[in-house]
Amino acid sequence: MLTNTLTMFRVACLLSLLFCTAIAFAQKAKNQNVQREYIALTIYHAADTQQLGTIHQYLQQVMLPVLEKNRITKTGVFTAVDNDTATNKRIYVFTPFASLAQWEQVNNAMRNHHANTAAGDAYSQAPYNQPPYTRYETVLMQAFSGMPQVKAPSLKGNRAERVYELRSYESATEALHLNKVAMFNEGELQLFERLGFNAVFYGQVVAGSRMPNLMYMTSFENKAARDEHWKTFGNHPDWKAMSSRPEYQNNMNHMDIVFLTPTAYSRL
Repeated sequence: MLTNTLTMFRVACLLSLLFCTAIAFAQKAKNQNVQREYIALTIYHAADTQQLGTIHQYLQQVMLPVLEKNRITKTGVFTAVDNDTATNKRIYVFTPFASLAQWEQVNNAMRNHHANTAAGDAYSQAPYNQPPYTRYETVLMQAFSGMPQVKAPSLKGNRAERVYELRSYESATEALHLNKVAMFNEGELQLFERLGFNAVFYGQVVAGSRMPNLMYMTSFENKAARDEHWKTFGNHPDWKAMSSRPEYQNNMNHMDIVFLTPTAYSRL
């Protein structure tokens, strides 16, 4: 009787493993047939609340309507968690594009729209001694093949408590960078998904001030949930096995983490 029970248990485990493997292969095949989006990250730097207000007004009343008119609906707008105390206050805008051609088309439409609205004029026609920002920067990424499109997270808790975590991983060489991207595509991002990290995107930086580099964003109901998820990930046997493989050693040499809060008008 015990032998039969053990046999049935082993069969059940094998079937479960085969089922999970089949799902993973099916998802990989599906992703390979989906066009990889480009993701533009624009970071606005501001010195005070007046500049922040001008930027927010422009984003909400000019940029988002233009994007949505062009059927781009998954734009995320966030503020850095330290904005209240930081002298360099930051607004992060993530916009997915189906292609570089669409990115160029939308940027042209945005420039043409500036002069037609009061919010656009306050932003684009500001005098030299009252600029709407201290500076801004743009990073252009291409989504990983393992997650080719930006995804809105399935968070249900209090919006004000939500934590969006933006990570940046730099590598010593382009070859090591590509190795880290492959590590994500071949197992790391699948583990994130199984553990409920609610990833918004994984992007390979193709133009930016820090290269070679990749960036990705995960999201959580609150800070406590974020800490618990990372604890589970760090102790997970799949991660321990993956991170100890010889081919994945030393493929990342610098990491930056930024915690973000969604604005009331963010679409993510």
